[in-house]
Amino acid sequence: MLSNNINMDSLYIDSRRRLKNTSMKFRRYLLDIINWDNRLISITGSRGVGKTTLIYQHIKESLSLDGKALYVSMENPYFYNHSIVDLVEDFHNNGGRYLFLDEVHKYGNWSSEVKFVYDSFSDLHLVITASSILDIYKAESDLSRRAVSYRLEELSLREYIELNSGVKLPSYSLEDILTNHENISEELLSRIKPIQEFSNYKKYGCYPYFIEGVEDYWQKVIHTINLIIEVDLIGIKGFDYSFVPKLKKFQYMVSTSLPFTPNISKISERLGLSRPTLIKAIQHLEEAELLIPLHKDAIGIGVLTKPDKIFVRNTNLMYAYSKDRVDVGAMRETFFANQLSISHQLTIASRADFVVDEKYTFEVGGRNKDKSQIKNVKNSFLVKDNIEQGYGNVIPLWLFGFLY
Repeated sequence: MLSNNINMDSLYIDSRRRLKNTSMKFRRYLLDIINWDNRLISITGSRGVGKTTLIYQHIKESLSLDGKALYVSMENPYFYNHSIVDLVEDFHNNGGRYLFLDEVHKYGNWSSEVKFVYDSFSDLHLVITASSILDIYKAESDLSRRAVSYRLEELSLREYIELNSGVKLPSYSLEDILTNHENISEELLSRIKPIQEFSNYKKYGCYPYFIEGVEDYWQKVIHTINLIIEVDLIGIKGFDYSFVPKLKKFQYMVSTSLPFTPNISKISERLGLSRPTLIKAIQHLEEAELLIPLHKDAIGIGVLTKPDKIFVRNTNLMYAYSKDRVDVGAMRETFFANQLSISHQLTIASRADFVVDEKYTFEVGGRNKDKSQIKNVKNSFLVKDNIEQGYGNVIPLWLFGFLY
């Protein structure tokens, strides 16, 4: 049988082949943020964002290829008749010290075996990657005191520009942008044409699929969405497969609507789901990085609380479903919600569009948008699309694509 022929030598050969073909020209932002000295690291993220390449690059850049480091995909036939513990024992006995297990959620008993490995091999460094749906801190075994977790996001506008054109640009904190956006914009304008870059990015820049061409890009995005729902959500959350078309239908509803204000009762009836089940489905689609549910208040947000608005995760998902029929206003708000929700607390504003970190109020619009909705609002900003540079509390929308 095939599985009987898969041994450690085969795993090393496969690992070396993958590393040999890995380019170091473009590096994701997380590569330099992770503290690789930790004994157990988890890297989560949606399908297609580059978790596997991140691991390849770290091994190739920082570890020797003398047998002490090994990359293994959990889809490898080796695991048809071997366990993670089998692999670690063999690897460690032969001098291995840095083990990278990719897509660990595809291995049934992963959490208890990872815990055992951590407790039993004190000189082993273990890195695991998993779907963003998987919360390792809620796994059967107690990994919260052991693992250090990181999440890899989609490509930012800054990263898209670097990967697409080779122009390396700095990232900026939110505080940097709010207090110094005029100087930052001026510096970036000397190197790029941001409006043109942003126009491309919002259509096909969030995932690295564009490297292979943009003709089939949206088809690949739809395929990724289907895999997340059909394989990841169903496999990890344990839903019955009959739930799949209902999740897909709801994802389509949000992706093709204006900023989606959910009527839970009507949607529940339309989809044939109970109210609690629908709200839980929204939560799981958020965990899968397909939706961004937002509330008006940061206080009292719970698992069974109805969101006040729901945004699709990023603008590429909007274009994948609607092609060139995407509502411009919805696109602008979706981009802003995506970029700010990654590292900041985001809620719906009563007089404008968004409140960030319970401190800053933002109104998002086109170049002709005025400040009437944020008049006399403390710490408020007008975010405009289709402008290269702002002034005072008017900031160009594209600049928020440089937060990471």
